[in-house]
Amino acid sequence: MHWLLLIMSLPTRNATARMRIWRALKHAGCAVLRDGVYLLPSGEAMQRAFEAQAQEITAAGGSAHLLPLDIDDIEKDAQFRRLFNRADDYADLKRVLDKLRGKQKRGAPAVLARELMQARKAFAAVAAVDYFPGAAREQLQALLDEIAQGIEARLNPHEPHAPHAASGNIQRLDAAAYQGRLWATRKGLWIDRMASAWLIQRFIDTEPQFKWLAKPADCPKRALGFDFDGATFTHVGQRVTFEVLGVSFGLEEDAALMRIGAIVHYLDVGGVMPPEAVGLEAVLKGLRESAKNDDALLESAAAVFDGLYVAFGKTT
Repeated sequence: MHWLLLIMSLPTRNATARMRIWRALKHAGCAVLRDGVYLLPSGEAMQRAFEAQAQEITAAGGSAHLLPLDIDDIEKDAQFRRLFNRADDYADLKRVLDKLRGKQKRGAPAVLARELMQARKAFAAVAAVDYFPGAAREQLQALLDEIAQGIEARLNPHEPHAPHAASGNIQRLDAAAYQGRLWATRKGLWIDRMASAWLIQRFIDTEPQFKWLAKPADCPKRALGFDFDGATFTHVGQRVTFEVLGVSFGLEEDAALMRIGAIVHYLDVGGVMPPEAVGLEAVLKGLRESAKNDDALLESAAAVFDGLYVAFGKTT
């Protein structure tokens, strides 16, 4: 991996120039290796950013050295990459977007549109310095697009609105037509299948039957498959199966379920990490190791999800 180093020093008396340069380097998304040593991945835009600050430093009476750095050590390169992790920035922005999504159906559309514009600017600022983007940026972009679509529908209710590719065309269903059904998914339950089965039995089908499949091709024709390719309910766009089921059956207004959905999303496909994710993952791994079979696992896991739902209901 190719990197750029800026090694600088400034006279202590020039506090104004020091603050101006520090702000510019922070805006460029630099990592700080030590006082006066800044790091960026190699690239034309990053080169220009460092060159501009080097000129500022020299003009302020300081010294600046811009050096290329090639790293062959995989571990050291990974350590440098971690310095550019924007997870905290995306987590802060997700909290803002979750609040905005929560009021998009009842707030004043014009006010919501202004808040959305501010959120888009904040997202653009983070994305501009997210030099190693991953699932978190994709998740936030999809959430922004989803909220924008909802606000646009309220601003212009008589205009046709095609479903956005990120959210897909998720049909709204009546749970009354899905009672006493057979639901099937892959055996060896893990987070999305486990949570989806809990959601089905607690909020969708009051008398479900579950079948755990050795492989998706074994799914009976009369069964409602979930969380595998070709299933009735599976991932759509950025949404995992738990989230798709929630939207399908009109559960997205339940804030406690949405918080559980955020944890399931992260543990299944990555993205912004909710603070409860590490603890829940450890608990569910322990349950999976100790359970005799998937029926016993679901029973144990359901108690955990029940507890989360109650706790989140009191704090949301």
